[in-house]
Amino acid sequence: MRGTVQGHVLAAALLVAGCGEQASSATQRWRTLHDATLARTEVAAARIGDAAFVVGGFAAPDGATTAAVERYDLRRDRWTRLPGAPSARGALAAGVIGDRLYVAGGARGGRALTALEVYDITRRRWSRGPSMKIAREHLAGAVHGGAFYVLAGRTAERGNLAVVERYVPARRRWERMASMRKPRGGIAAAVAGGRIVVVGGEESAGTIAEVEAFDPSRRRWSTLPKLPTPRHGLGAVAFGGRVVVLAGGPTPGLSYSARTEALRLAG
Repeated sequence: MRGTVQGHVLAAALLVAGCGEQASSATQRWRTLHDATLARTEVAAARIGDAAFVVGGFAAPDGATTAAVERYDLRRDRWTRLPGAPSARGALAAGVIGDRLYVAGGARGGRALTALEVYDITRRRWSRGPSMKIAREHLAGAVHGGAFYVLAGRTAERGNLAVVERYVPARRRWERMASMRKPRGGIAAAVAGGRIVVVGGEESAGTIAEVEAFDPSRRRWSTLPKLPTPRHGLGAVAFGGRVVVLAGGPTPGLSYSARTEALRLAG
């Protein structure tokens, strides 16, 4: 089972890579794991097998963008530093297809990016891929059907976006997909039941409760029940027919929550 941390279970557990905590799907209890080697926020995380990869972000103590890459081994509870990405950036998206890690978008120096970079996990080498068509940050990433989906996000100039693109490695190109119904940034995505579920976000009116699901086979968006506690900067994972939404800020800007909520999907 491969894909983004946002969309998958890590060895029957939820892994929140930035805070070093784990919740067992059997006991439903949190326990503290070893801390990562670098303190940072607005990272991208993805997994393959029993390992999670954490890329980029804004690092302590001054919030500067970083290109650092770390690998977490769930079985050994151990972090390892890997070759840094070509570009430093935060608020980016990531996903794993086969033995390659794909990272796209994000921000550096207050500017949204279009860059796609690819890490060959076996060879431990980075390369550059074709850029996205539209720059954005605070976006979400998801892997489905051998394609890397990059969802919504925002820019300082244009605000929230509803645009969706997907990268198909076999074709080495980006494709525009049907836009989301609601523009949003500061979001999370999870793959469940053959659909990509997008939750959260913020806008000038407040945090966003609307939840949407994309069916890649029909290329259509549908509406799901609203998030009980609207949040931005949150995380999402899927397992057991449910999408679990973790943490996030309940009000726009810098805010915090420890709330965990789950939606059981029909079918």
